Amino acid sequence: MTLTSSDITRSPIEIPKRGMPITIITGFLGSGKTTLVNQILSNRQDLKVAVLVNEFGDIDIDSQLLVSIDEEMVQLSNGCICCTINDDLVQAVYNVLENSDRIDYMVIETTGIADPLPIMLTFLGTELRDLTHLDSVITLVDASEFTPEHFDSQAALKQIAYGDIILLNKTDLVTVEKVEELEGHIQAMKEKARMMRCQNGQVPLPVILDVGYNNEESYADLVQEEIEKTQHDHDDPHHHEHSHDHHDHEHHHHHSDHLDNDGFVSVSYCSDRPFSLRKFEEFLDTLPPNIFRAKGLLWFTQSPHKHIFQLCGKRCTLNAEDWDNVPPSNQIVVIGRHINSEQIRNKLALCEAP
Repeated sequence: MTLTSSDITRSPIEIPKRGMPITIITGFLGSGKTTLVNQILSNRQDLKVAVLVNEFGDIDIDSQLLVSIDEEMVQLSNGCICCTINDDLVQAVYNVLENSDRIDYMVIETTGIADPLPIMLTFLGTELRDLTHLDSVITLVDASEFTPEHFDSQAALKQIAYGDIILLNKTDLVTVEKVEELEGHIQAMKEKARMMRCQNGQVPLPVILDVGYNNEESYADLVQEEIEKTQHDHDDPHHHEHSHDHHDHEHHHHHSDHLDNDGFVSVSYCSDRPFSLRKFEEFLDTLPPNIFRAKGLLWFTQSPHKHIFQLCGKRCTLNAEDWDNVPPSNQIVVIGRHINSEQIRNKLALCEAP
């Protein structure tokens, strides 16, 4: 089934009380996850939304690009939360649940290389199942960059396979024929996939929030497997015990080895010296083809403004805005497969102005 966002009439969002609803937003590198979260936050009406953000890297770029949500945003530790799922994620959810202010909804933005299944099982197979309910997994697909070759990635495959809603984003950047071809590829790997076309992540919230599309029964065997593994870990005297300040949580240790299998590497670079725009352009011209994503907040000698840098595949944007009393600096993250981290950092260092 494929719809366009214009097919849906906007209506008020009403969330019934049956445990905090959870929406997981996933999608391959550069697909538009942060843009979709911003759309949710900008159009949430009176709904109080808590956002959990996770990045694969040492710099939290995405959290700095979200519209202001004050204390309702929780920054998860760096790394991929599907690989270190229990302690950070479960504790973060408990912190939100214990918040004295009423929170109606939780949105989790994963990294672009996350396996969504372990994150789902955290809500389906731990004590959180009694306090929350997993409403849906939304998978964003960049219609202009996503190709069958992406399916070589475990992460990309699993994001499609476990998506309850698949948003074909950036459809304005490609032909209708290209979109239809992509839909055919997705339907071939996920029969009866629930797809919707959109641009800039603009989708009426009632068609993606509180939709009840996640079917817990479909994952019953996997949930039981995780519960049995958790019990085994607790009974094992050699198993490393974790401590929490407020709770003795059930522990969820589903490990995903997709990072090793896919060979993804994140390279972070920070500097309190401005870049030369010309040298940075030369850096971009020499990027190897196995760079999937780059993003950052950049400072150039030629401009007093902050520049928001986004690179998705071969497409690059640089948008200027004020620093808002924040000291200028350079923060950039480059993500690719089997890349030389030291070489990337050395090339970025050469971008610094004398």
